Amino acid sequence: MTTDFVSIDSPENRSADFSLEMAVSDEKPYLSIVPTSGWAAINLVDVWQFRDLLMSLASRDLKLRYKQTVLGVIWVVLQPLMAAGIFSFVFGKLADFPSDGVPYFLFSYAGLLGWNLFSNTLTKTSTCLLGNSQLISKVFFPRLVLPLSTVPSVMIDFAVAAAMMIVMMFIARRAPGLPILLLPLWMAVLLMLALGIGLCTAALAVSYRDVQYILPVFMQILLYASPIAYGLSRAMTKLSPTLRPLYLMNPLAGPLEAFRWSLLNTTPPPSGSLVYASIMSIAIFLIGAFSFKRMERKFADVI
Repeated sequence: MTTDFVSIDSPENRSADFSLEMAVSDEKPYLSIVPTSGWAAINLVDVWQFRDLLMSLASRDLKLRYKQTVLGVIWVVLQPLMAAGIFSFVFGKLADFPSDGVPYFLFSYAGLLGWNLFSNTLTKTSTCLLGNSQLISKVFFPRLVLPLSTVPSVMIDFAVAAAMMIVMMFIARRAPGLPILLLPLWMAVLLMLALGIGLCTAALAVSYRDVQYILPVFMQILLYASPIAYGLSRAMTKLSPTLRPLYLMNPLAGPLEAFRWSLLNTTPPPSGSLVYASIMSIAIFLIGAFSFKRMERKFADVI
């Protein structure tokens, strides 16, 4: 009985290994991570490929927010209810502001419904990078997934608060008219405006932590500079002709008033303010998206 021994380092084995290495080297890598250059456009294909991560982050946001809370999701309704009650007392009773024949509580709650959609989106978007700093520095994924993951949770909160709005409209016997069909349009304008500003502030907050302290002050000023607790027609009658165009430069003025008009059939806003707000929301969203993409390259190093 004879046994054939084959040398591991034989010419035949070396040739086979070399052929295998050449075959492997000819294959394209599964994923190539390269830095973006210039003002690169948004790659929505990458975002779509990581859609599971986006939904997981949105689900985590909802679970963490209401974890170990007694009232849970009731806070989504309780906060605007308390704010509407304060606005009704201060502006409706003490200041005696008109509400276009609508109960002032319902009038102010409708304004807060649109404001919270804008405010919550902007606030969560601006802090999403700092809140996920460990994830950014250790794992590769399109960074745009983080700000976009805040939108589903905001929309769920909006749906809960809107359900309360429907109940109050039923109690007050206020049926919406045809303008309700335009409500998704005003929601899209508010979301684009909030995302555009939020993308800029989120990218800036990575390098300049002062942004997280400036933003709450800015939001507080913007709350009273927008027609939420009062109507746009009231502001136009009280302001001088020289200040009216300055007030309407606020891109929230038209959409928030249109939001209330769609729900309660109140006085419609000027069409010019809506066109201006729509153009501004698209422009601000594009500026924010391109700025975010421009500064994305240094997030992992700076954060």
